Amino acid sequence: MFKDKVLMITGGIGSFGNAVLKHFLNSNLKEIQIFSRDEKKQEDMRIEYKNDKLNFIIGDIRDFEKINDAMAGVALPFSRRSP
Repeated sequence: MFKDKVLMITGGIGSFGNAVLKHFLNSNLKEIQIFSRDEKKQEDMRIEYKNDKLNFIIGDIRDFEKINDAMAGVALPFSRRSP
């Protein structure tokens, strides 16, 4: 189901985003995008996980153009605000 798909987690550096990440990290997803506005916490995650599957994107979900660009190619958008 997830094979070669791209998952995007908005707010991925928070506790909920981390829980989602841990759930999918060893899946057969092609890429997991972590979208947030905190560059320092993204760098901390990059160092902690050391996983080539992770792609970190700096941005704010209130910036429509930035999130729209970031979602190009994403098959599985995930946010704790998802219905």
